[in-house]
Amino acid sequence: MAMITVRVSDDEKEWLQYMADFYGLTLSDLIKNYSMDQLEDEYDKQTAAIAKKRWGEDNHKTVSMNEILDEFGDLD
Repeated sequence: MAMITVRVSDDEKEWLQYMADFYGLTLSDLIKNYSMDQLEDEYDKQTAAIAKKRWGEDNHKTVSMNEILDEFGDLD
């Protein structure tokens, strides 16, 4: 398993440890879990923005959810 060292101030370490205790996690798991989740969310957001841009550049049309519901009705 690889190891990464992150330098933080004493105050930041104290706050991170407080948050780890609050969530019932180790400090390592807190940093790993929250960093990975945020990076995955940012990756998804950027990927979607690129796909939307390419979709528009290819002259494809987007349709709103209201237009879908108007055409196909409420699917409850």
